[in-house]
Amino acid sequence: MHRRAPPPLAGLVWGRRGGFIGERYGDAVWSNFPVSDVLRPGLQMGQLNPIQHAAALHLLQTVLSPRGYQKVLDIMGADQALSDEGTPFASGRSVYTIAIFGEPDAAKPWMVQFGGHHLGLNIVIDGVHGVMTPTLTGAQPAVYRADGKTVRVLAGENDRAFALLDALDATQRQQAILPYKVEDLVQGPRHDGETIIPEGIKGSALTATQKDLLMGIIGEWAGIINDAYAAPRLKEIREDLDSTWFAWSGPTTHAPGRNGSSYYRIQGPRLLIEFSPQGVGDDPTMHVHTVYRDPTNSYGSRYTRP
Repeated sequence: MHRRAPPPLAGLVWGRRGGFIGERYGDAVWSNFPVSDVLRPGLQMGQLNPIQHAAALHLLQTVLSPRGYQKVLDIMGADQALSDEGTPFASGRSVYTIAIFGEPDAAKPWMVQFGGHHLGLNIVIDGVHGVMTPTLTGAQPAVYRADGKTVRVLAGENDRAFALLDALDATQRQQAILPYKVEDLVQGPRHDGETIIPEGIKGSALTATQKDLLMGIIGEWAGIINDAYAAPRLKEIREDLDSTWFAWSGPTTHAPGRNGSSYYRIQGPRLLIEFSPQGVGDDPTMHVHTVYRDPTNSYGSRYTRP
């Protein structure tokens, strides 16, 4: 797994900033906004020649799991569908941007940042450790057609959450469903270091089956990174599951084949996940933002901080 970046990407290597890879720097440049609104460091995919473009995708395939890589392609495909409809801002696959911080090395920390509209991957590799927090995934449109097929982006994140909600009994649902409406991410981009009070139902109040359902939701984010790095991450999350909270806001049903319009949050000692449909575009089921964080390990600080 400890492969150097392919030589064609050598020109993308950036210097270290701050006390460790990504310290405060990454938080300023990853975003859910189009790249014309928030500039990203690195090179846009449309600026790469065919060999460089293939090398960039190969790097993503290496640091991500197969399903994580497919999720990234689906998100990019949604943005391309948006671009094809005509937008007043930069969108589409060609404007997604890749940058490498530090020298890719088996023994020293380095970072890959990749993203664009509705995607911000911050992946720090340090020897046997691989960290992907914070990361933002999203989609607009959440359902689109490509190569004669219908693609529903973030379907697993939606469907698994509704499955857990459906598995709760009346008392548990009353605990999980918040008495107020949440309409956006609470800890999206530029909210590093902030804390919020846990709400909803605590993991210790869930049955073994319900805990497995909760882990299935979490895996949609924790499983984006290469399996070698995802396995220890999922293990530590499961160890904290009794102290992990699940909170819901919004409708309790969704139409088949469509994402819902409900917000939910999963919060544990070393975990924060938010799924937040957006009102922009008048159909919240077609536009969603999500964020995945580890408050104890932003940008791999647990391993890379001096």
